Amino acid sequence: MGRRDLWVFLLVALGGAWLVALPLWLAGGLVGGYMWVAGVMMFTPALGVLAVRLLDRRMPAREWARETGLTFGPRKGRTVVLLLAAWFGTPLVSAVAVALSAAVGVLAVDFDFSLMRETLGGAAPIGVGSVVLIQLVAMVLLAPLINSVLAFGEEWGWRGWLVPRLMEFGVWRALLLSGLIWGVWHAPLTLLGYNYPQLGPWSALLFTGFCVIYGVLMGWLRLYSGSVWPAVLCHGSFNASAGLPMILGSAAEPPNVVVAGITGLVGWVPMAALALFVTRRWPLDRAPQPVAAA
Repeated sequence: MGRRDLWVFLLVALGGAWLVALPLWLAGGLVGGYMWVAGVMMFTPALGVLAVRLLDRRMPAREWARETGLTFGPRKGRTVVLLLAAWFGTPLVSAVAVALSAAVGVLAVDFDFSLMRETLGGAAPIGVGSVVLIQLVAMVLLAPLINSVLAFGEEWGWRGWLVPRLMEFGVWRALLLSGLIWGVWHAPLTLLGYNYPQLGPWSALLFTGFCVIYGVLMGWLRLYSGSVWPAVLCHGSFNASAGLPMILGSAAEPPNVVVAGITGLVGWVPMAALALFVTRRWPLDRAPQPVAAA
């Protein structure tokens, strides 16, 4: 199929995202219920994979499932280890980003949880400390699994299909280019200020930079395991823990998410360091690198 499969995938994934987000643009911004739009949008990359499959079904279904990462890969033990690392390591990186943000003075941490107290507005039937504890436990143990249902819609496309498809350009180009495409895919929301409301349309540029860095880690998980599931759980865990600054922040000095936390500029530092560490410690040229089906 040459590169027709790549263009079909991108058309469905990116074009579908704009189609799903169109009601927000017609309404003039991130109006109430926009999170439902974001949730539906997350399945457009998976639709891109299915569209490519419809164009060429010569590959047997089991082989196609394996090539797009739906199995546990050739070394299941390695995949299980990476699943656990993605599940519990992601909130740890988020916590490191919060600690680093506080250390350099861009985040005021308040262990009296004044920002959370203000958010709850006294409506909680239990103490705010108990609410925070429940949220932190759920953030680590439960929310990653729930979030992974939606995360699969993205990850089967970006890491399951796209990263191996781009391997013809080389490992690092595949990782960086897939992250760039991932960031651009968010544009229907980020151009409206999603994730960084104070930046307006510039949110798209900043979040694309984040996606490039984080995409290296996610792509490494995919290629080193031969499976999409570690990336799925990593994405689900990230979505659960990214809001940590809002839980620990101060009402007197609300968090500036442009710089603080895992999605802020300070958070890019530990993510980039971790990406460099894993790619050097466990190089991808020693790992199983499946080539996605056309």
